Amino acid sequence: MKKNLLIYLTFIGVALLLAGCEKDGTIVTISPNPVAPTLSALPDLTLVRANGEDEVEFSGTPVDPGFASSATYYIDACAAGTDFAAPVTVVSAITPQSMKITVSDLNGALIKKFPADAVSSLDFRLRAVLVVDAGTGAPGTGSNPFAYISASRNADVTLYGLPRLDLVGSGITQKVESALGDGKYLGYVNLDATMPFTLYDPDGDISYGANDEEHLVVDGPAIPVTVDGWHKLTANTNDLTYVLKVFKVGLIGSSTPNEWSAPDQKMEYNAQEGYWHITLDLTVGECKFRVNDSWEDEINLGIGDADHPQYTISNLWNNGSSKNIPVTEAGNYTVKLYIGTSTYSCTFTKN
Repeated sequence: MKKNLLIYLTFIGVALLLAGCEKDGTIVTISPNPVAPTLSALPDLTLVRANGEDEVEFSGTPVDPGFASSATYYIDACAAGTDFAAPVTVVSAITPQSMKITVSDLNGALIKKFPADAVSSLDFRLRAVLVVDAGTGAPGTGSNPFAYISASRNADVTLYGLPRLDLVGSGITQKVESALGDGKYLGYVNLDATMPFTLYDPDGDISYGANDEEHLVVDGPAIPVTVDGWHKLTANTNDLTYVLKVFKVGLIGSSTPNEWSAPDQKMEYNAQEGYWHITLDLTVGECKFRVNDSWEDEINLGIGDADHPQYTISNLWNNGSSKNIPVTEAGNYTVKLYIGTSTYSCTFTKN
């Protein structure tokens, strides 16, 4: 009896997996000898601040798992010889032949772990992740995707340090940085309404304050803060202007505790590694990212539709027409959101 029951349950499990992999009457068959992707070319990785808006290109060949599929491709980097024990993902795309990123975004991703104004020996790899179907928990599904990894390639990488303005008087050590070294600074800062602050340029030994809500003044009075919490701070030392804006990133949707109603599930910011994060319980449903509990603010992040397949969770679409991000399995997740100068991406990791 027990043997028959085991056979019966096994049959059901196999049937569910095959049903999840069936499309238009075709059963997906996985090759016993899949062909991994290859990382065929690395760009010049001597990064220069003056070229920050230029793009560099990684290129590779696609994975061939033995069946028709789509994949998301990632370029990972790590210190040479560490076997990707603590990798940094620097760029992602839905095709590997041309994976582009700006010099400033690449420098910003790598400088979180590797020294500025120095040469580092790094290993790079191309990683392909395939999801056949979701819901069963079997290999190839959303919670257990297939991953295929190229052989690594080594390169010397030179990163540049970012000019910065330190916040003095804010109560904690924090700064805003200039990705292009052009006198324009940007950063996310955590402020206390009882603690006004000034901005200090350690390279020029200059202190900036303000006497209104728009203009910086050399050696001026401290900049007032009216709301506790995360803010987006931009400063331009060329024309002596600044913008200080409340910036509370949140997750909203049918999969979140408040569903589509405010308040959103607010995220914290990891200033060292440059991402927003939250750990929470999600149900099966959908979600999006927005700022300050508003669809009218500066981000409305989702994925693409059939006409915009390039927009995935690894390349989010900041547009009111973007589609909701599906959550196909309930559970406790750690969600990370990366906001670059020109790109957005996120990860959902089930705990």
